[in-house]
Order: sequence, then structure tokens, then C-alpha cells
Amino acid sequence: MTAPDHDARRERRGLVGPFTARQLAVAAAAVLVAAVVLVVATAPIAGPAPSPAPIAPPATQYAIGPAAEGLAPGARPPELSLEQPDGTTGPALALDGTPVSLADLRGKVVWVDFWASWCPPCRAETPVLRDLHARHRADGLELVGISVQESSADDVRRYVETYGIGYPVVADLTGSIFRAWQVYGLPTQFLIGRDGTIRAVVQGPVDAETADRLVAPLLTEAWPPATPAP
Repeated sequence: MTAPDHDARRERRGLVGPFTARQLAVAAAAVLVAAVVLVVATAPIAGPAPSPAPIAPPATQYAIGPAAEGLAPGARPPELSLEQPDGTTGPALALDGTPVSLADLRGKVVWVDFWASWCPPCRAETPVLRDLHARHRADGLELVGISVQESSADDVRRYVETYGIGYPVVADLTGSIFRAWQVYGLPTQFLIGRDGTIRAVVQGPVDAETADRLVAPLLTEAWPPATPAP
């Protein structure tokens, strides 16, 4: 065999076995087109809904349940009611036995504070809310404390006496109010306007400056609302 004959047969031999580079390119393009068609045909019409961003309690809040979206500004909160030993519900009672009702507080600016005597950020915040109530009670501000996960009402009563709290405190020993209001951490604050709707929800404790800033615009709202002129 001469060298020219050997070179000619090597040139006629394909890139892979008997196939030429052109044939391989055509086959690869056909496979790619088929794959694209398959993806288009099986793709859903609408993409999956994005997962909601996880809710993380602030570092200053003591989480006692899974974080989740709860009552939001603009909503009307449920009435305060306590679970009774027989499984029924009744009106919420302050430590002195006085009924506490949001309906009775309509026309007031109401600050509802969920807290516990064993909760460090709650203890740090108690003097702030006590003094806030003293400063603005004459302006129409009412505070209601909801103490949760306590051993007994006597423990709550001792705490109230120690800190000189002058607003009503409800011992929610069964957690019925806590669950109805969809709270997951302590302290949690709900600020309710004179019309009975939630205006702000604060996760974690507040300082005096923040507390005053939150209540100031609500205290200036007229009640009852002015009637439009005919």
C-alpha cells in the first residue's frame, strides 16, 4: 500500500466511526430541538407561587409559638373572653373581678399588651407602659394587660402590685385570648383606634419615645366622627 492510498482512506473515515462531523452536528441539533419541545410541552401554564418569606421574631421578643401572620392593622380584633373550667367561654375579668370588654372601651384608644411576668423583655417594658398610661389616660388612652402562661393568678397579682400597674390586667391562664388574637411572642402590642379597629401591631417591647409616637396621632382623632354637612 502506498502512502497516498493510506492518506486517502484516512480522509474518507468519519469523525466518530463512519459518521462525519456534519452528520454528528445535524443529529445533535435534532436532539436539542426535541428537548426544547418536550420542556415547552410539559411546562405548567403558570409558575409555582413564590413561597412567603419566613417570619422571624425580633431578637428582643420572647417567642413562645411558631411565628405566623396574625391580626393585622385594619382588622377588628375579637372580643376579650376567657375559657372557663367547663370548656365554655365567658367575659374576660381583670384581677379584681371587673369585666374587661373592648365594646365598653369603644371611643377610647386602647393599647392591648400581651406579656408574662417571667419574660425578661416584658419586665423591662412594664414601667414604660405604666407611665404611658399615667400620662395619657386623661387624653382617652386605656391599657389592657393580658398575662399568659402564668402558674396562677396570684403570681400575676404579685407582679402587678410590685410594679404599681394601674390599668386592668387579665390573667389568661388557659391561653384562650392569646390564641384568639394569634400571638406568637412576648411582648406583643396591639394599638386599637377609637373606631375599634387595629391600627398597629408591634412585635417586641417599646421604649417611651416609640410608645408616645404610636399613640399621639390616635389620641387626636375626634370621637364620635364628625357628621358630614348635608
